[in-house]
Amino acid sequence: MNKFHLSAWLGKDGIAAWIFLAPSAVGFILFYLIPFGGGIFYSFTDSTLGGSFVGIDNYAALLSSKSFHKAATNTLIFTGVSVPLLIILSLSLALLLNRRLPMRNWLQTSFILPLVVPVASIIMVWQIFFDWNGTLNAWMHSHQWGRIDWLQSEGSMGVLVFLYIWKNIGYNMILFLAGLQAVPTSYYETARIEGASRLRQLFHITLVYLTPTMIFVVLISIINSFKVFRETYFLAGDYPYDRIYMLQHYMNNMFFSLDIQKLTAAATLMVGCILMLVFILLAVERRFQSFME
Repeated sequence: MNKFHLSAWLGKDGIAAWIFLAPSAVGFILFYLIPFGGGIFYSFTDSTLGGSFVGIDNYAALLSSKSFHKAATNTLIFTGVSVPLLIILSLSLALLLNRRLPMRNWLQTSFILPLVVPVASIIMVWQIFFDWNGTLNAWMHSHQWGRIDWLQSEGSMGVLVFLYIWKNIGYNMILFLAGLQAVPTSYYETARIEGASRLRQLFHITLVYLTPTMIFVVLISIINSFKVFRETYFLAGDYPYDRIYMLQHYMNNMFFSLDIQKLTAAATLMVGCILMLVFILLAVERRFQSFME
C-alpha cells in the first residue's frame, strides 16, 4: 500500500528522475557532504585522531591569528573591488552586444574564449606579460620608465583583479544577454511611444526585469572570486606578496603544516559567510518576485 502511494505521489517521471539523480547524489554525499561534516567536527577538537572536544578554542585562536586577519582582509578587499567592477563591465558589454553590431558574433566569441583556455596556459601568458623581463616591463623600459616587479608590489592586487575580470567577464556577459533577451520588447515600444528616454528605459525597464539575473550573477561572481586561488598560486607560489595573500593561501599552508584544526575552522567560517550571503540574496530575490506579482 505504501509503495502504491509512493509511486502515485512521485509518478513515473519522478521515479525516473530519482534513478538518474541517485549516482550524483551518492557521490555528493560521500565526497562533499560527509567530508565537510567531518571537517566541522574536527574544528571543535584538538586533534584529528582521538582528539577531545575543545569548544570554540580553535576559532578563538584563528581569529587572533595575524596571518588569518591578513588573508581575510585581502580576500574581502579583492571581492569588494573585483565583483562590482566585473558586474558593471559585463552588464555594459551585454547591453552593447544586445544590439545589432558589426562583428557581433566575433566579439562574443572573443570574450568567451578565456572560459575554455586551461588555467596553466592563462598563467603562462600572464607571466610572460607581467614578469620582470616580460612584455609590459620591456615596453616601459623602451619608454625610459623603470621596471616594476608587478607580483611583488602594491600593484599585485590590481594584476589579480584584472586577471579575474578578464577570465569571468565572458560568462557573466552570456548570463546578462540571456536575461536581456527575456525582457518583452513590447515594454520598450510602449515606453518609446510615451516619450521615455533611453536612460529612463534602462532604469525602469531593463534593470528592473534584470534583477533576478543580476542576483544570480552577483552570487556566481562572489563564489568565483573565492576560487581565484589557483591563478594566484600559479603566479606567485605558496607565500605571495602580502597584498595577494588570500584565505585559500592560509588554508593551503595550514594543510601543509598539518594544522587541521585551524584549516577546518577557517573553511567552516568561509563557507558560513558564503551561505549567509546566499540566504540574503535569495531573500532579496523572493521579495522582488513577490513585489512583481
